[in-house]
Amino acid sequence: MPAPTPDPAPAPSLSAGETAGELADALVRWLVRAGVTDVVLAPGSRNAPLVLALWAAAPAGGPRLHVRIDERTAAFLALGLTKVSERRRAAVLTTSGTAVANLHPAVLEAVHAGVGLVVVSADRPARLRGTGANQTTDQVGIFSPLVTSHDVATVTELRAVPAPPEQVVHLNVQLDVPLVPPAPPQPVALGPADRPAPADPAADDREPSAPYVLERGPRTVVVAGDGAGPAARVLAESAGWPLLAEPTSGARTGENALRAYRLLLGTDLGRRIERVVVLGRPTLSRPVTNLLARDDVEVLVVPAAGHWPPRPAGARTITAPRWDEQGVDDPAWLAAWREADRDLGRSIDRLLAAEPALTPYDVAAATFAALPAGGLLVVGASSPIRDLDLMARPAPVGTRRKLLANRGLAGIDGTISTAIGAALGRPHSTRNLALMGDLTFLHDQTGLVIGPDEPRPDLTIVVPNDDGGAIFSMLEQGGAAHAASFERLFGTPHGTDLAGLCAAARVPHLRVSSRPELEQALSSPNGGIEVVEAVVDRAGRRHLDERLRALALDLAPARPAARPAARPAAGPTVR
Repeated sequence: MPAPTPDPAPAPSLSAGETAGELADALVRWLVRAGVTDVVLAPGSRNAPLVLALWAAAPAGGPRLHVRIDERTAAFLALGLTKVSERRRAAVLTTSGTAVANLHPAVLEAVHAGVGLVVVSADRPARLRGTGANQTTDQVGIFSPLVTSHDVATVTELRAVPAPPEQVVHLNVQLDVPLVPPAPPQPVALGPADRPAPADPAADDREPSAPYVLERGPRTVVVAGDGAGPAARVLAESAGWPLLAEPTSGARTGENALRAYRLLLGTDLGRRIERVVVLGRPTLSRPVTNLLARDDVEVLVVPAAGHWPPRPAGARTITAPRWDEQGVDDPAWLAAWREADRDLGRSIDRLLAAEPALTPYDVAAATFAALPAGGLLVVGASSPIRDLDLMARPAPVGTRRKLLANRGLAGIDGTISTAIGAALGRPHSTRNLALMGDLTFLHDQTGLVIGPDEPRPDLTIVVPNDDGGAIFSMLEQGGAAHAASFERLFGTPHGTDLAGLCAAARVPHLRVSSRPELEQALSSPNGGIEVVEAVVDRAGRRHLDERLRALALDLAPARPAARPAARPAAGPTVR
């Protein structure tokens, strides 16, 4: 957070635009019309008029306020608030200079994930640009080329800025002195005209997407990546196809969803796949990536939200996939996958139960088991979400468990803050949990620095702590050839005392090292934000994963019965 300093410029002329107070009042109205329900503020000098106007408007029906001292933390808090519900949208508000640059990681994540974050940066008036004024840099276009910056100096310019609900919007507001009024500002009188207009389906004159009707023929699986939603499950169930759903797909429910699909893709079953229908954005595993790159597999992709290439190379883009045939496709195909998944799951559980010490897989399984119907789980990138992918059993349809992760760019940035924002944005949640590795936790430790007057959710943060970066041990650099350099360059042991860190932030902390201790800790939350540190060993992680992969290869070949004779497939049609 930049230190506030006085403007070195001479007394300004306000003739070029409205006063700072008038622009601030107009900003409050713009935010409300844009559907912003929450604003995360980072204090500063240049953004003071905007902060004060929002503070005055909050009791009068304006957005709920959250204050953070770290702009990166503030941006990820706003991201979490926006991601968790279609009924919420958050803005982050900063002062000028490096404060704006600290928003960039969250902005990139929001752009790539299709999250409609609103970014408001305060700036000096145009006449001070290029003069060497303190804390002044080129903020217009700072997030280019992915985000358009709207540089506004007047109320008229501000009112003309659009606010598409699924796009990141950057408002760069020029503010001249005097920045702080002599008396506290009066609340903005918000009327019906200032509220978001209700959605009018009749106003959408776009042609509805023609359904892409899938027919019998190729052996098919449905891949549900991040944000796929229930449509992936509905398609898989209507056609009787295996559902390969990532934990944050919103589709890992029902009887067609498979737990150990990632390992099964390397078996005979995986090699027999002939067609894949992809919904959402799959990002977790190389087996899925390799499947989508196969020359002998037809890949049909429903475009995902966010800034992504339209489809993998060689794939075909479709919309609204649908199964219109009578009955399911090939019952034996689905039955073979379900049997293999059931057998492999039991083998995985037996292997892990025989391990003498707590493993990261145990932590993922116990965390998911502690998530009740109607609960929220935010998962960090790197190993934890992949551990959860293997251990989370598909839930019954309709249990409304919400699983979120920052899969836009899949960074470890801001995960604590994202989880806190998501928990604050889902007040009806039956329980809030977060699962993240120790490096992810340390990367956002300022997320725990929350003022005494700030809203705090009930949130249990579970941290499997292996003192470093376990995921790299499973990659090429974790092989024996790179043993000499691995620990320092990729293992990155830190030796940080998480209990001491939590104590400094006045966050309750509990350290566990066994399955019974972990299950007991998760069964009795104390309320507020608390941290459960689960101590695990990183030394044997590569070998453990090799043993898990070997379990799939040891399965008896699961060959479906021959498909009954049928009319030749006419190929996919659109109607």
